[in-house]
Amino acid sequence: MDHNTAGGTDPGGSAPPACAAPRRAGGADDGTSPGPPDARSRGGRWVAALVVTLALVALFVLVSLGVGARGVPLGTVWRVLLHDDGSPDAVIVHQLRLPRTALAVVVGAALATAGVVMQAITRNPLAEPGIVGVNSGASFAVVIAIAAFHVTSVAGYVWFAFCGAVLAALLVYALTSSGAARGRHHTRLVLAGAALSASLGAGTGILTMFDSDAFDSYRFWVVGSLENRGTEALPAILPFAVAGLLLALVLGPSLNALALGDDVGASLGLRVGWVRAAGFASVMLLCGAATAAAGPIGFVGLVVPHVLRLLLGPDLRRLLALSVPGGALLLLVSDVVGRVVAPPGEVEAGVVTAFIGAPVLLWLVVRRGEIAR
Repeated sequence: MDHNTAGGTDPGGSAPPACAAPRRAGGADDGTSPGPPDARSRGGRWVAALVVTLALVALFVLVSLGVGARGVPLGTVWRVLLHDDGSPDAVIVHQLRLPRTALAVVVGAALATAGVVMQAITRNPLAEPGIVGVNSGASFAVVIAIAAFHVTSVAGYVWFAFCGAVLAALLVYALTSSGAARGRHHTRLVLAGAALSASLGAGTGILTMFDSDAFDSYRFWVVGSLENRGTEALPAILPFAVAGLLLALVLGPSLNALALGDDVGASLGLRVGWVRAAGFASVMLLCGAATAAAGPIGFVGLVVPHVLRLLLGPDLRRLLALSVPGGALLLLVSDVVGRVVAPPGEVEAGVVTAFIGAPVLLWLVVRRGEIAR
């Protein structure tokens, strides 16, 4: 008889290590559950990541205020921020670049946070804010505003875009929250969002095809830009963005339970339907506000959650807290890069996020595939 299986000892008669089984149960060796040392490590990593990200955001805020067609030294930027002396540099910083920089922070934070929530409520790692028809609804509403009401100002675009985004998101949710759809709500949500986006995109294409004036105005909005929008757009969308951010942060613990599955969440006392509806409401507010102000900007809500998850693990409370400065940092960097790569003009932030986000996302996919093997 084999001594290794029958007697529980090796041929030399020594007993197996008594701590082998408890280690696996505690998850310290195989990494399947967060033991105390691992939890402390992740907690320290989260604090360090938060401090570093906030410091980088502050740095790039100053860089954003100084970089442009007319450069302003960082020392001068700091001086005129503390004391507006009415100089040409102060006018540039306060009236032109400060609203734009503030808009980049708000839009980036909103899109990244919406991405985390969207991936949580759909349990789909490839979900991003535009998947529920927000971008297509806003685009269609902007074209209607231009073609039918001859709206030409940013202030006019904002309200049409926000209403279009909210209505599209509400329609998707209404189509997927009926009694027959509740069993696989997250799957139907993605499919309904894709179908509505295709339909609204076709409508937008038809309108711009037959109305050249609408197309000329629409094409500058749809690329996703922060230029000359902060002064008019930011005051209009800020209350909605703040409400969406607060709602998302409050939902963190509930979304952690929801990530375990609807049945497990319900057994833990979670009101699954209410949590999903609240999460969808936060996505609607965040995406509607961001898209209305800056146009459709992709990859922020897709890349930032993946990078943070790679660094911090799956705890949605930490992901949501760090997605606020993380998204702001990505959009600030993209906006600054867009101003310096093609002087004397600039490349819109939405184009730069695609150039930055696509390679990062591809690298993450390849890396996760290597880890899985």
